[in-house]
Amino acid sequence: MSKKFFQISPSILSSDFANLQKEVEAVELAGADYLHVDVMDGHFVPNLTIGAPVVEALKRVSKIPLDCHLMIESPEKYIADFAKAGAKIITVHFEASSALEKLAMQIKANSCLAGISIKPQTQASEIFSLLKFFDLILVMSVEPGFSGQKFMPECALKLAELRREIEKQNLKCLLEIDGGVNLETALQCREADILVAGHAVFRAPSYQKAIQALKESR
Repeated sequence: MSKKFFQISPSILSSDFANLQKEVEAVELAGADYLHVDVMDGHFVPNLTIGAPVVEALKRVSKIPLDCHLMIESPEKYIADFAKAGAKIITVHFEASSALEKLAMQIKANSCLAGISIKPQTQASEIFSLLKFFDLILVMSVEPGFSGQKFMPECALKLAELRREIEKQNLKCLLEIDGGVNLETALQCREADILVAGHAVFRAPSYQKAIQALKESR
C-alpha cells in the first residue's frame, strides 16, 4: 500500500502581514495545498483579524484554495460575503450556532465546501449527527483566538473517534486539525487529512522543507 501524505494548509495568521502577497506566493511555491485564513470578530474569540476584503485580496494572488475558518458570532450573516470574496472552504463553529444544518446548506448554496469546527472542550460525539451535512471537520487543538499556542494532545484523540464515525456512516468528510501543529505533534494526528500549520511553516528557515517534512510525517 502506498504511503498517504498529509495535505498542508499554512495559517496566514503566522505570516508577515507586511509582505502578505510574497508570503502567499512563497507557500504556494513550497507545495502548500490550501491557504488557511483565520477570521475572528473579537466576540466569539478574544481577538480581531481579517474580513472579507482581505480574503478578496488574497484570492487575487492565490492559486491554491482559500480555507476560511470563521471564528465569529452569527456566521450566517457573512457566509455570502466570504464566498463572493473567493473562499473555497468555509468552516463555522459548532459552538457559534444552533442552526448548523441550515448553515451547511447556506455554505454549499454559495458554491463552497462546508466545514464545522469544534473547540477543545467540545466532545467529538456532539457533532456525530451533523457529519452528514459537512464536507470537512476541523478539530481545534488549542483554544481558538491566537497563534503560537501549545498543542493539546487530548484533542488529537478526537480525530480517531471522528474517523471511526465517518467510516461508520460511510461518509467522505475531510478531517483537519489546527493549533500547535509541528513535526513533533503531527505524529499524534495521523487520522487527519489536513494539517493547519502556522509557526511550523512561517517561522521555518525553508518553507519548502517545512511543508514537505509535515506532509511526510503522516
